Amino acid sequence: MEELNCDTAFTIPLFGGIKISESVAVTWIIMAVVVLLCVIFVRNLSVENPGKTQLLLESAIGKGVDFFEDVMGKENRRYIPYLITVLIYIGIANIIGLFGFKPPTKDLNVTIALAVMSMCLIEYSGIHKNGLKHWVKHFAKPVPFVAPIMVLEIVIRPLSLCMRLFGNVLGAFVIMELLKIVAPAIIPIPFSFYFDIFDGFLQAYVFVFLTALFMNEEQE
Repeated sequence: MEELNCDTAFTIPLFGGIKISESVAVTWIIMAVVVLLCVIFVRNLSVENPGKTQLLLESAIGKGVDFFEDVMGKENRRYIPYLITVLIYIGIANIIGLFGFKPPTKDLNVTIALAVMSMCLIEYSGIHKNGLKHWVKHFAKPVPFVAPIMVLEIVIRPLSLCMRLFGNVLGAFVIMELLKIVAPAIIPIPFSFYFDIFDGFLQAYVFVFLTALFMNEEQE
């Protein structure tokens, strides 16, 4: 239970003391590492003589862009950088426990924030493509009395994203802690590859994939 709690990492002495939780502190660390790696990897980019690292990164980004274009269409390329950014963040956040940090996605506040951002993006994509008038009218389709259900769907989508991510990360964490207690020497190692690594990246993929699908539905 002590591990499940999200404690205060430190306090900023402003406005009576601003408490920074562990999940926020670890998120800042992830952001710093990602920014630093981006700076390092883009220092020596070349069009004529690209290196192996550049080719690898271009291939990975290219596959990511192609995947989201297949899901949402080329007309929605503007949203792909955000989706890839969220994918990278959630993927790192889910496996950062291997390095001795508490995964931020184990904090319900973090998964709620990610879900709310996705909700805003989903609704914005529908308004941007079809206009505000069409967005308002679609709540009464196919018949007006379904309007309350359609409005409720705005909340249900992010709630499902939030609880799916939080539940899977929390469940994997609890299972690993139990295995470490029962057999701390050998058994947790193969399970760690699944729960900490495979499942961590899988949940990141599921989150952004569902966000892309919901955007497609909203634009119809």
